[in-house]
Order: sequence, then C-alpha cells, then structure tokens
Amino acid sequence: MDFTGKTVIVTGSTRGIGYAVACAFLEAGASVMLTGTGASVNDVVSEFKNKGYKAEGFIGDLSVPSNAQELIDKTIECFGGIDVLVNNAGITCDKLLIRMEEEDWDKVINVNLKSTFLCTKAAARIMMKKRKGTIINISSIVGLMGNAGQANYAASKAGIIGFTKSIAREFASRGITCNVIAPGFIETQMTGALPEEIKENYLKSIPLGRFGTPSDVADLAVFLASDKARYITGQVINIDGGLYM
Repeated sequence: MDFTGKTVIVTGSTRGIGYAVACAFLEAGASVMLTGTGASVNDVVSEFKNKGYKAEGFIGDLSVPSNAQELIDKTIECFGGIDVLVNNAGITCDKLLIRMEEEDWDKVINVNLKSTFLCTKAAARIMMKKRKGTIINISSIVGLMGNAGQANYAASKAGIIGFTKSIAREFASRGITCNVIAPGFIETQMTGALPEEIKENYLKSIPLGRFGTPSDVADLAVFLASDKARYITGQVINIDGGLYM
C-alpha cells in the first residue's frame, strides 16, 4: 500500500503502538507528524529523518484546545494537508475506584478522550473541505469488557468507541471514514512493567497463545487508511488474539 504524497498525523508516537504506526506509514511513503509531551519527540523525528523519511514533530498536551489546533496548523504548514489522523495518545492511572481521586479520573479522561475529540474536530474541518480523509482512533478491549482497577481508563476507551461511531455517521457523506482499533494485550513498555504473574494469567486467556506486537496494530492502521478499506466505517476492530470475542 503506497502512501506517497499522503500526510498522516499519529498522536502519542514516541514509543509503543504510536511509534510502530508512525514507522509503518513512513515506510509506506507517507509524510508523518509525530506528537508527544516531551523532548523525546525531537529524538524520534531525528531518527526518522536520518533514515530518509519525511517526519516532523509537535510537542504539547493535546487535551488543551489551542495545542490541538496548533498541531493541525503545523501539519498543514509542514506538509500542505492532512489525509489521515490516528488518535493514539493515551495514559493509564490505575487504581481501585474507592481509592481513585478526581484528579486521576480527569487526567485519564482528558488525555485519552478529550484529546481525541479536539484533534478530530480540528482535522475534520480540513478533510471535509476536500471530501476525503481517514480517522483511526485507538481504543482498547478494556473499553468493551472493563477491567478492575481501570474504571477511568475503561471509561475513556469506551467513550472513544461511542465518539467514533457518532462521527462516522456525521462524516460519511463527506467521504471521511472513521474506525476504531481495540488492541488487547500488546507488548509495549507500558505492559512490560506489569508483574509476570499478571502477564501469565493474560496469556492463558488468549486463544492464539501469544501477546500482540505494536506492528500487528500498525499493519491494521495502514490497511484501514488505504483504499482497500474505503467501504469500512464506524467499525470497532479488535486485535487481541481472540481474548475478547
């Protein structure tokens, strides 16, 4: 799948799933705008540029409206347009509900859900004018099945699903497809920090018998943004080895 001449934004793209998604689009020929909240964005951009890829970076908290708009403006300034938006930025702040502070709730909802709303709204204005575009929102199977100790995270990821189905209906007449990827247990730095006992219990629940990799998710994102998926919109696609059926 050739994305030469296309521009892709991948939020939260300095590591894990976001990094793999950015890599996949760059390898397919796209120009990619990466985002993060720290200087590591510049390091990753330099890494990609040294490989000959067209990459730029934006540093900022995308749950702040002015930052989300600035991201879109910078992307247009650097690359001339926007073809694909992948809302991947996310955090966890896991606690049992009775121990969860309001700050824990607000932080996760803002980063995971509010930033998705703000970036989508800003990017959609550009896509609607040219009557074409792709929005891919990264949720989680936790948003479908819940998980003890992750009420805030599950709520944010379930919100992304409802949000995406709604905008898929709004934007379909403008040629914009909107879909959700819901990963299961993916091997990243975030999941790597979990105790071995928890990881072993997860593995026993996965019919395919292995954890997913960031590249598994990236391959799906590239497919959903390609012309081969032009008749797919408003869908939630689980990529979890059969963990949740």
